[in-house]
Amino acid sequence: MSSTNQLDKKSQAWSALFSEPMSELVKRYTASVFFDKRLWAADIEGSLAHADMLAAQAIISPQDLADIQRGMAQIKAEIEAGTFEWKLELEDVHLNIEARLTQLVGDAGKRLHTGRSRNDQVATDVRLWLRGEIDQIALLLDDMQRALVTIAAQNTETVMPGFTHMQVAQPVSFAHHLLAYVEMFARDAERLADLRRRVNRLPLGSAALAGTSYPLDRERVARTLGFDAVSQNSLDAVSDRDFAIEFTSFSTLVMIHVSRLAEEIVIWMSQNFGFINLSDRYCTGSSIMPQKRNPDVAELARGKSGRVVGHLMGLITLMKGQPLAYNKDNQEDKEPLFDTVDTVKDTLRIMAEMIGGEVAADGTRTGGLTVKAEAMERAALKGYATATDLADYLVKKGLPFRDAHEVVAHAVKEALGLGVDLSELPLATLQGFDARIEADVAEVLTLRGSLNARNVLGGTAPAQAQAQIARHQARLG
Repeated sequence: MSSTNQLDKKSQAWSALFSEPMSELVKRYTASVFFDKRLWAADIEGSLAHADMLAAQAIISPQDLADIQRGMAQIKAEIEAGTFEWKLELEDVHLNIEARLTQLVGDAGKRLHTGRSRNDQVATDVRLWLRGEIDQIALLLDDMQRALVTIAAQNTETVMPGFTHMQVAQPVSFAHHLLAYVEMFARDAERLADLRRRVNRLPLGSAALAGTSYPLDRERVARTLGFDAVSQNSLDAVSDRDFAIEFTSFSTLVMIHVSRLAEEIVIWMSQNFGFINLSDRYCTGSSIMPQKRNPDVAELARGKSGRVVGHLMGLITLMKGQPLAYNKDNQEDKEPLFDTVDTVKDTLRIMAEMIGGEVAADGTRTGGLTVKAEAMERAALKGYATATDLADYLVKKGLPFRDAHEVVAHAVKEALGLGVDLSELPLATLQGFDARIEADVAEVLTLRGSLNARNVLGGTAPAQAQAQIARHQARLG
């Protein structure tokens, strides 16, 4: 055998069985190091916890542990400095770090892998890494909610048309509309906290698939790494990717909520609506039309939701036909998971900033969404938004709702023919549809009268919006 072949085989942890080196094409096709190297911090953290346990169980010596700790400290410094050499032939982040450790500390580096496999190692690394990302996303969800609550608090009396089927339905406050999104993102935060518990279970110690004959203390490793629990079945532990699918499912819902909000921002900013304005820093121009201010950030956030939905479908498809236990297919879990995390974090960060503005060190806020209250109110007057209020008024006068509905339909038809709002119809004309209508109907038919009338828990009345804002402010801190 040539020295080149011998060198190639020595670079592979499993090569003694094989009589020829891996082809260059297979190396490139099967390697993951150039995307899974982002797991390096988790890999080092997990390895140090494993080494600490091995020493405590007298499986390796105290000197081995000291050497491993020293070597890992140097590797960490090299990676942070950008001097660490990532090698394609070593396949992944785990073998790259282990090879460098062995180079630095000799046999102690080789003993580190006692009682574990890359199967339980990678499952542990991904969970450790994802746990940290989940904690960051939780903070970004809070920031998004705070941005919406901040704008809502300034607009409890701002009237806008509420829509169903994209037709003007009833008046609502802009605060109430924004708080609907706060509820969505609050549910997302609840889901994230719930799934974190399932992510935070330790697979390490399951080895390849059947556990190990070494007297490991898995609970010690779990405590060291801050895991809530230890996996109870080694086959499941190394092959489970439910946590990745569940996280991507959560992310899909977050991005759907972002996409709905982004769609409304695009609509509201259009000239046909003119409800809001966005700071120039979140808009772009046109290469041919000099008058354009395009809401590209909102549009791109809307578009990126499809990317995350695609990752969810990809992970589900990846897992649907796999027999127990670990299969190489699972290497394909990382890129969609990594990209989902990056997309959700970047999108939440920029959307919160676009809506709420940037807060300087001195507490001053710049940029953010500007509300055009007059345009919103004018739009609310266009679609007979107080028609339901007139029906409710007649019900309170003793008319059955279905009959009141019919009466108001005739009144709206009359107003349409005259090109006026219901509130502009003369009292005598309204009384021609039903004699129960009296002068007090004037307040009922105003936009703010409609808002104030809905002073029920969950309603759009300013008093209710203020109460909800106070609740969210107390919850978010």
